[in-house]
Amino acid sequence: MPPSRDDDLDWLYGRADDPGAPEPTRVLPAPPAEEPGRPGHPGNASPPDGTSYSGGAGGTGSLGPAGEAPPGAGAGGGGSAPPPGTAGARPRPGASAPRRRRHPVRTTFGVLTGLVLLAVLWLVGVPAYAWSHVPRVDATPSGQRPGNQPGKTFLLVGSDSREGLTKAQQKKLGTGNVAGQRTDTIMLLYVPPGGKPALISIPRDSYVDIPGNGKNKVNTAYAFGGPQLLVKTIEADTGLRVDGYLEIGFGGFVSVIDALDGIRMCLPNAIKDADSHLDLKKGCQTLGGTNALGYVRMRKADPRGDLGRVERQRQMLAAVVAKAASPASVLNPQRYWTLANAGADSVKLGQDTTFAQTLSMVLAMRTVANGDGLTLTVPISNPNAYTAVGSSVLWDQAKASAMFADIARGDTSGLAKYAK
Repeated sequence: MPPSRDDDLDWLYGRADDPGAPEPTRVLPAPPAEEPGRPGHPGNASPPDGTSYSGGAGGTGSLGPAGEAPPGAGAGGGGSAPPPGTAGARPRPGASAPRRRRHPVRTTFGVLTGLVLLAVLWLVGVPAYAWSHVPRVDATPSGQRPGNQPGKTFLLVGSDSREGLTKAQQKKLGTGNVAGQRTDTIMLLYVPPGGKPALISIPRDSYVDIPGNGKNKVNTAYAFGGPQLLVKTIEADTGLRVDGYLEIGFGGFVSVIDALDGIRMCLPNAIKDADSHLDLKKGCQTLGGTNALGYVRMRKADPRGDLGRVERQRQMLAAVVAKAASPASVLNPQRYWTLANAGADSVKLGQDTTFAQTLSMVLAMRTVANGDGLTLTVPISNPNAYTAVGSSVLWDQAKASAMFADIARGDTSGLAKYAK
């Protein structure tokens, strides 16, 4: 049967019910015109599902998942429309994310914390390094010794050793070239469990019993048997147990003074002594290492002899400790380093003397230097007695025994009466 006119029209206008027939072309509405210079404008965004389309006169378009063009696309359009509510939310392609500004307070705090940690490491590390190469000597005597007592007692010794000094240095320092080795300075530093520490001078010419060697001047004990016999002699004549030992020689003393750039001392009188190579004026002045050594050793030009010398030695020791512990020494990196290493190279410690004991010794010395401790000399009955070994110093046995008995009990409250 021939097709009718209506059939032709149905075909022409797509009115057939053929399921395979293509969907008629739709006209899409035009999107808003793109505005240059406005990133994120709806006309420049892409749909969230990743589909894209383009439009324009004679252009082609990509349809959405359902086969329909996304809203806003159409002939003459110039881009894709974003989903509702997201216009302008995305940065331009290639644009970098904004940098977070560092908080100035937190940055400053971090820098300060780092500096404090470095300072602490320096203050602790330098003495720790110096401690690692301090020479040691065996100063622990054999045989019977006094028992443990309250507090700690340290023996401080300044020897007349010329070890390490050239002939030129011996001449410059006025030490001579005497063979053997004696002790020019002997002090006991007592640190009680409570109360004031006490620094007690023992004159080097004290006439005492030296175990195994009869009676002699106390400084010869070192010459007879070194640190061990000296400690044994001090323990036997005082009744005190020596807990720690520190020794410094001529050269070491000069090195420490020079590391501190000298020590300021106030002299009540001018001193001129050929034996000690001294020619000092009256009044306050800074003594370098050589003059400082001569000042603490000189006795012939002192009308008080050995007693005057032990007072100068305590005075010098207190001044050295005070300057070494001052902020000017601790906060000066060069002086701090030089002093720590000069001290380590100059002293010898007993084999059994611990770091804690050494620290306790230094702190007690600083207390004495500040005037909060006691400075004493063993009570004397005769400073210039004639004995079998020449002019000697005799102790007042009754007072000396009473003083040492107080110390053995850990009580320094009554020692002021022995202060000299």
